[in-house]
Amino acid sequence: MNASQSDRPWYRSPLSLAIAATLACAAAPVLAQQTPDDAAAPDEAVELDTVLVTANKRVENVREVGAAITVLNERQLENIGAVSLSVYAAFIPGLQVQNDGSPGLTRVSLRGIAALSSGATVATYIDEVPVGSSGIYQGASTLMLDLLPYDISRIEVLRGPQGTLYGAGAIGGLLKYVTRAPDAFGEETRLGFGLRSVRGGDQDWNARFGVTLPLQDERLGLRVSFARNGLPGYTDNAVDGREDINGGEQIGARAALSWEGDVVDAGLSVLHQRIRSDDRAGVALDPVTQAPLFGEDDDLAWQPRPFAKDLTLVSFDLDWDLGWGNFISATGWSESNALDQIDSTIQFGEVADQLLGLPEPGSSFVRYSYDMDKVTQEFRLTSSTGGPFEWMVGAFYTREDALQSQFAWLGLRDGSPLPDALADFSTLAIINLPSTYKEVALFANGSWRIGERFKIDAGLRQARNDQWFSQNVPAGILAPIADTPGESSEDVFTWSVSPQFKLTEDAMLYARVATGYQPGGPNVALPGIPPSVDSSMLDSYEIGLKSQFADRRVTLDVAAFRIDWEDIQVASSFNGIGGLVNGGEATSEGLELSALFRATDALQLGLNAAYTDASIKNDFTPTVIPQGDFDVILWTGLAGDRMPYSPKLSWAATAEYAFMTAGGLGGQVGAALRFVGDRLNETTERQRVTAPGDPSTILVPDEITAPLELASYRSLDLYAGIGKDSWEVRAYINNVTGEDAYLTMAPMDGALTGTRSHLAGVPLQPRTFGLEIDFRF
Repeated sequence: MNASQSDRPWYRSPLSLAIAATLACAAAPVLAQQTPDDAAAPDEAVELDTVLVTANKRVENVREVGAAITVLNERQLENIGAVSLSVYAAFIPGLQVQNDGSPGLTRVSLRGIAALSSGATVATYIDEVPVGSSGIYQGASTLMLDLLPYDISRIEVLRGPQGTLYGAGAIGGLLKYVTRAPDAFGEETRLGFGLRSVRGGDQDWNARFGVTLPLQDERLGLRVSFARNGLPGYTDNAVDGREDINGGEQIGARAALSWEGDVVDAGLSVLHQRIRSDDRAGVALDPVTQAPLFGEDDDLAWQPRPFAKDLTLVSFDLDWDLGWGNFISATGWSESNALDQIDSTIQFGEVADQLLGLPEPGSSFVRYSYDMDKVTQEFRLTSSTGGPFEWMVGAFYTREDALQSQFAWLGLRDGSPLPDALADFSTLAIINLPSTYKEVALFANGSWRIGERFKIDAGLRQARNDQWFSQNVPAGILAPIADTPGESSEDVFTWSVSPQFKLTEDAMLYARVATGYQPGGPNVALPGIPPSVDSSMLDSYEIGLKSQFADRRVTLDVAAFRIDWEDIQVASSFNGIGGLVNGGEATSEGLELSALFRATDALQLGLNAAYTDASIKNDFTPTVIPQGDFDVILWTGLAGDRMPYSPKLSWAATAEYAFMTAGGLGGQVGAALRFVGDRLNETTERQRVTAPGDPSTILVPDEITAPLELASYRSLDLYAGIGKDSWEVRAYINNVTGEDAYLTMAPMDGALTGTRSHLAGVPLQPRTFGLEIDFRF
């Protein structure tokens, strides 16, 4: 972007004027927990529509499921311009998303169960198939699936452990994408285009196409779709003066076949998603004041920081109606590849002057690559729906063959290679971590209705996982050169019980007790790091109310919970190298609220809110790291620490007004105000230096590193939409007031001296304008 473009006021740009004109006459639906796919016209019924979910692997009314569930449908995601998890996270009570500067670089937690290690705490499904790694060597906690939400029928978010039905990794909850199914009865074609512009940054375009075709006798249907979403850059690099460095694109494509037979239904789907980011969003901050060092959109990067991720998923499902029940098979194969390069100049650049004797620090990068093939197979038998006792039994198998590779490079400050005499030191490390994860599980679930008012759900799962891993270091100075294999096996039992009582036809009181686990595995071979890390386990206690009243104009859901978490997996590192340990215990207590009020035939108000108090119960178990002449004892969390990136309070208030013009145009006007409370980026670290083998001899005073505090923020979004018959125009403005806030923050410290250069903050995306047009025929 040239200077004249950068200096132009936002309200004078052509795209902004076009959006402002659209907002003046219409608006789009706002987000609430339950909103119909298509907004009701003023003369339609005012009752809130029924929302169906598959949380218990049956199609059920969300109001009859004894668990806390939020559903976002396709219409809602479109109208807010959702392109990643971080855009709609605030509308789901208890969900926190830490965006590390690009779609796909995403950490997700629910109810304060933060990912303190490389393993995920929230499981991800696409339809019937789990995606992402269950192991600890594929960066599952930082590379959560961030699916481009196009051709998605709805997103279901289940809060609390879901281990009995969804297995490993669902310790905090489940994120489930339900795709649009082919229709064997009617044709549909959709074509759309859009533009997006970020204040002070770049502009980019998006396009989408989808077609559904019936192929044979109203039995066989085909759906094909494609979407391209441009990611405008908006942060600059103070090192070399480059502007808008964090641009990129997302591409998604899908083809699905569906057969509807008299007895057997079957579906085959192939999905591919690609993310390419030239660099990542970031701002360099003062280590004391947290004020921008160079400008509100300026970062420090001596080395490129590209990010790329590809996912290909092939799934096949079969549903055989046996008369008395159904036999269901769900098969999945996925291949995922990711490349994440970070600028490690601050961390490892000082090797050049501190160890090699050069006159100034060098520059450095670390490149991580992740490659995984995953196969899953689930069989289950389910009873027919509607009887006093419904049951389900099943078996599950998965295998992951994966490779993580790390390459750390060192050069001169200007990015050129080291002098020939020091060329052998340019490779700081090459580390290859091949791994295999295999799991077999048996599960059962039952639902027993006693009379008209009482029902009890119960489930159990017995799982076993076997893992193999090897740490192969062929070169470098940061880790010992060797091939060190490891393996582990564990058996895990999880269960859940949920009694439910209907107070009235439209009000249900439920309780839920459930357990969940996060798999452990063989560990890296480093001094002081144990050879394996155990599974993390938790117990969750929840009581909730789901109700509708005032002639079903009002929906009010409330849930209170307590979670006891033990054997928490945490990362422990020293001098930039580390592994996993089992730290200790934590608790999370909270209250969640979801309310929707149809005030009039046309006006709808919503509120989602969560209060979460998640903290460490005891000092984490320390790691003793031998250093020859002394030992370093490292605590990575202390009693009373808040869980990272878990605000005590977050909420989103929404409003929507639907209208119909005399000319037959229909539309809505909407707004959403989001609030996220203050957060901490990490837990407290205590470092103690003692005599070798004698922890009672303290050689220097303890070093305490407190976490960074991220300030709370509010963000206002506006939406607009108007259309008739086969066309629709939508517009949105996100972060209308241009709130300056940070989603994540990390200290940039030297690995050898500990000198802090600056803080790296990922900003809330500045004011963003979008204009979309869709044709359906």
